[in-house]
Formats: sequence, C-alpha cells, structure tokens
Amino acid sequence: MNNIAQNKQAATAWYLLFSVWIIATAATLISLFLSEIVKLPVCVLCWYQRIALYPLVIVMPLALFPYDVKIIRYISGLVTFGWLVALYHVLLVAGIIPKSAQPCVQGIPCSETHINLLGFLNIPLMSLLTFTLIGLLLFIAYLQSSRNNHE
Repeated sequence: MNNIAQNKQAATAWYLLFSVWIIATAATLISLFLSEIVKLPVCVLCWYQRIALYPLVIVMPLALFPYDVKIIRYISGLVTFGWLVALYHVLLVAGIIPKSAQPCVQGIPCSETHINLLGFLNIPLMSLLTFTLIGLLLFIAYLQSSRNNHE
C-alpha cells in the first residue's frame, strides 16, 4: 500500500478519536451543567458513569497531540465500564431490573428520571447512547489503524 493511503487512514483514525474527545467533552459539560447549574440530584449510578467519562476529556488530548493510536486500548476499559453501568441504569429505569436491586442511597433513587425529552429520552438513556457512540467510533478508529499497520 502506498504512503498516501496509509496517511489517509491514519488521518481518518485521528479524526475519529478527535470526535470521541469532542463528544466526551460535550457530555461532561452537559452533566456538570445539569448537576451544578440546574441542581439536578446525581445518583450513585450517574457518578459511576461520570467516573468513566470525565477522564476521557483529559486523556484524549494527550494522545491526539502527538497522535498515539494506543489510546484506543487504554480508554476502552473506561468506555466499556461506563456503557455497562449506563445499560444497567437504563434497565433499572425501565423497570426490567427490580428497584430492590438499585445501589442508590435514600433521597436520590436511581430509578427516578428528572428529564424526559420527546417522552422517552432521559439522562440514563442519553448516557448509554453517548457511550455507545464513543465505543463505535473507537472500534472504527481501531479498524482504520490496524488496517494501516497491516498493509
């Protein structure tokens, strides 16, 4: 494979990872706005999702400037953890998981939603969609970079 095609694949992977950083930054700012400005209570499951999301905002630029494709491997664990917690949270809010299985403290139940956009889009579902999108972008970036390395 020629050098121009390899550079194009590396650039595509970089743009995908840059998109992950933009999405993680936007999600972080929105979550901080909702908790600190709007004063919505934050349940335990939301905190776990924040623990998985917030480090991405700091770590991603370190791997983008200069570009280091190994960041995909490093942050995949955080994204997977955040996705699993978000899925559990969505299932809890939907009533599929019984409320007796929620880890939340009194006063801030995990099964309660404070925002419902379009009648179905709540904060746990937005978190699940965010982690899903980040995971898909990381997977595509991984495919681009591994194709670049093997050719």
